[in-house]
Amino acid sequence: MEINFRIIVLMLGILFTGLTAGLCFTWSNAITPGIGRLDDLGFLQAFQAMNRAIINRSFLITFFGPVILLFINAYLHRNAHPSTYWSFLIAAILFLVGIGLITVFKNVPLNEMLDKTVLENLSSLELKELRTKFEKPWNRWHIQRTIASFMAFALLLIGIIYNK
Repeated sequence: MEINFRIIVLMLGILFTGLTAGLCFTWSNAITPGIGRLDDLGFLQAFQAMNRAIINRSFLITFFGPVILLFINAYLHRNAHPSTYWSFLIAAILFLVGIGLITVFKNVPLNEMLDKTVLENLSSLELKELRTKFEKPWNRWHIQRTIASFMAFALLLIGIIYNK
């Protein structure tokens, strides 16, 4: 049986995009609402701990792999049915902008701001101010990531339907 590079790229792109969409969905629907119920110190400590734990090899490959894989996939399908090609290309662009760029330029700077803060040295007022500065913008940008990853995943599935 011949291993087809095009199929491998497509399957890995779909798998990693689906995992990212699932992670974003879960984070938006369970994690942030759950820790949002904590007091300011508990919320900020929990977010610091999760941000530190999530930076690992498997997360980075799964979360950022589609930024490259989806463009390779679109290129490999450039001669496929036009609906397939355009679905794959738009999925790649959505993932790049909605996950890659938003993460790097919006969520990561907020995470770094939080990570550099020694929370135990802050007063109650300072904790409240930090949470206000962090929580709403982070969640707003994360919702954009959730929508973009879901749409990219859906477009990959649509592209498969037309790929004959």
